[in-house]
Amino acid sequence: MTDFLPLFPLQLVVYPGEKLNLHIFEARYKQLVRECEENKITFGIPAYIGDKIMPVGTELELLSIENKKENGEMDIKTRGIGSFKMKEFYAQAPNKLYPGADITRLPLDDTFDLSLNEAILLQVVQLFDLLDIEKKPPRSANIFRVYDIAHYIGLDIEQEYALLVVPTELERQEFAHDHLKKLLPTLVSMEKSKERAQLNGHFKNLIPPRF
Repeated sequence: MTDFLPLFPLQLVVYPGEKLNLHIFEARYKQLVRECEENKITFGIPAYIGDKIMPVGTELELLSIENKKENGEMDIKTRGIGSFKMKEFYAQAPNKLYPGADITRLPLDDTFDLSLNEAILLQVVQLFDLLDIEKKPPRSANIFRVYDIAHYIGLDIEQEYALLVVPTELERQEFAHDHLKKLLPTLVSMEKSKERAQLNGHFKNLIPPRF
């Protein structure tokens, strides 16, 4: 089934379940938000990467409007509720200021492997420790999904988008696990190099080898 969805393209990837705060200042998106509020409709954020709007995006619901100003600017709170694929994109929707698209909604597969989540959680804890990330890792392996941690595991925007289009949670787990397995040794090596560099210039009490 194809539906029309108002769009708010941005240079970022949003995931289902993610909460996102946005500042609205352009006339076209002021109109979009007003219509979402008045008509209780949703809108989509497709990622804008490499001067191109990507075909898969995330559908969001408007949670609240905050700090509305006299000139119409406002801050809004939103939440991702699912993903979609565009069938036809309109740079300007009919009789509207904002863009839109005919879309089909994609199913959200949430079935995960607990043992793989446990392995990912150990990797995330190590990553957060290496990078001094203030955000706390998930408390338990059975309470998070990959989308919940995706912005914190060192993905660039192309990789974040690639993760968005992965159709099942098990495949997303494998994606995250493989990425962290490649990333962590590099970070450990960089940390050791930094420690060695910090030793340069200090007097060293080293025991020479005996021959």
